[in-house]
Amino acid sequence: MGCFGLLNLPLRAPMLNVLFGVAVVMGHQWSMAQIQFMHSRSISLELLFVVEGVQLLAVLVICTMPDLLMRRLSLVMASSRVMTLLVTLLMVIVLGIYLLRLNLLSDLLILASALLLARLDLVRLGVMTAPWRSLLLLGFVLVAGIGLGHCLPHPLGVVVAPGPRVV
Repeated sequence: MGCFGLLNLPLRAPMLNVLFGVAVVMGHQWSMAQIQFMHSRSISLELLFVVEGVQLLAVLVICTMPDLLMRRLSLVMASSRVMTLLVTLLMVIVLGIYLLRLNLLSDLLILASALLLARLDLVRLGVMTAPWRSLLLLGFVLVAGIGLGHCLPHPLGVVVAPGPRVV
């Protein structure tokens, strides 16, 4: 695929545009949460962004390479009953924690749905042959969208900004 093929890709695979839009909204939500967490001091801002980044990376890997990941996971679980128990217990605990915090789960489900739809669109076109290529392409779309969303202005920025000084 040449340079023109990559530039033509958002027109041929419209779910990439949806994924980019979801990433922009997510990046804007993170910038809004940054303002909220700076005032609350309940959790450090760096820890929040590390957790969100790890979640983003986990969803990206799970949604772009499910066959490779499931093959490796099934090999680990087939090795012994202890490993099967540990993997199952880990998955149940992690899913239980996310179910307790449904706002985190809803963001991840929306992101995972957009990723899977974009991947399905790319597979339909026959563009994605290697899992690492899809991981890099979809990861670039996500990071670019989150970066753009983070740069968007706060909707209340005009109200909160100080007015002109009268001397």
